[in-house]
Amino acid sequence: MSDENCDCKNGNCECGDGCDCGCECCGGDGRFQRRYQTKAEQAEELETYLADLKLEVQAVEERLADLKQ
Repeated sequence: MSDENCDCKNGNCECGDGCDCGCECCGGDGRFQRRYQTKAEQAEELETYLADLKLEVQAVEERLADLKQ
């Protein structure tokens, strides 16, 4: 739903899930929402994701070791 069709300002939010109107009640802050990331932002996000995956692998390995004892 677009911001033009959203009646959230009047207390009648019927946007539903998947709304991209950007209004505050739909998870936005009423400002412009970026859609694209720079290469540096993408790389940083992937580095963070990779670190999280490595921690997950470590946790699974520890859990498996505990279960085998």
